[in-house]
Amino acid sequence: MATVDMAAVDGTTGSRPGRRLRTRLSREPGRERRRDRRGARRGRGAATAAGLAAALALSLAAGCTGGDGSGGDGRDTGRPPGGTSTAAHGQVLAVKIDNVPAARPQTGLDAADVVYVEQVEGGLSRLLAVYATRLPETAGPVRSARESDLELLRQFDRPLLAFSGAQSKLLPLIDREPLEAVTPEDEADAYYRGTDRAAPHNLYLRPGRVLPSAPGGAALTTGFRYGPAPEGGTPTASRTVRYPAARFTFTWSGEPRRWEVAMDGVPAVTADGRRLAPATVVVQYVDVRESGYHDSLGSRTPYTRTTGSGTALVLRDGRAHEVRWQRPLAAGGTRFTTRDGRPVAFAEGQVWVVFARAS
Repeated sequence: MATVDMAAVDGTTGSRPGRRLRTRLSREPGRERRRDRRGARRGRGAATAAGLAAALALSLAAGCTGGDGSGGDGRDTGRPPGGTSTAAHGQVLAVKIDNVPAARPQTGLDAADVVYVEQVEGGLSRLLAVYATRLPETAGPVRSARESDLELLRQFDRPLLAFSGAQSKLLPLIDREPLEAVTPEDEADAYYRGTDRAAPHNLYLRPGRVLPSAPGGAALTTGFRYGPAPEGGTPTASRTVRYPAARFTFTWSGEPRRWEVAMDGVPAVTADGRRLAPATVVVQYVDVRESGYHDSLGSRTPYTRTTGSGTALVLRDGRAHEVRWQRPLAAGGTRFTTRDGRPVAFAEGQVWVVFARAS
């Protein structure tokens, strides 16, 4: 077998140390081993369910942790009443995408059904792209996971999470989550290093090597509704969301009726030159606070809480709608309603959800 160094190089996290991994010359045997390994993960998940429940209960009681990341941070990881879980609709693929200027333009973002934007260390941003209706040939650059991703992903049925590493004390928590990790350590033949930019901004995933086909729209258990626009709204040409060291501007384009994205003042395009332009943009105001984890420089990682309730701004069809959001349990999707409680529908097409700090 050929040998390739697939070290998870990540300057912002204490990721797993680099290791020598063996690529698979035959994809079919690799798929068999992958299925065996995922079966083992499911078995371990069942065996540790009681321990996880106890750990989560302790986490919720403890509140935010100190620097060792040994306690909880107030995440709501509860299941719906009666102990039911998200119905099995198929596995979505979620990919952590680098978003510093050196990582742009990204690959495969235009194929995502939902793109989540979250704040990370230093006031910068990172993206979580969720794929259900189609898979791109390549997605990336892939970077490290954050604690906030775990609560966010509980709305899906055992999603695949592709990432390049995580803060070392976060890794055990990821291993206990109801998801399947897709890392260079786990799936060496699914990743490659590009040659057009320097590490760590050059790690890419081939989604077709970890998911045989797109699961379809039923797997998007986000709670989002699609249909005619709500009444009212304010005519809006553009909207900007600012983080301490990043900003996103969404500008309405009447043709093809999309919100064109700019990042840090620069038009956002894919690696093949196509403009990123979702049909709907949600600016969701949430609680953002320090987590119990930090990067390799000692900076605390922001924790974005996506359960609870609050206000949001829905941009669609050239108008902005002030709405409310509710997500009582991490295992459920998010419901968006008007001030008088009527459901708010999104436009058909890609959705970007930008998590902004509530004032």
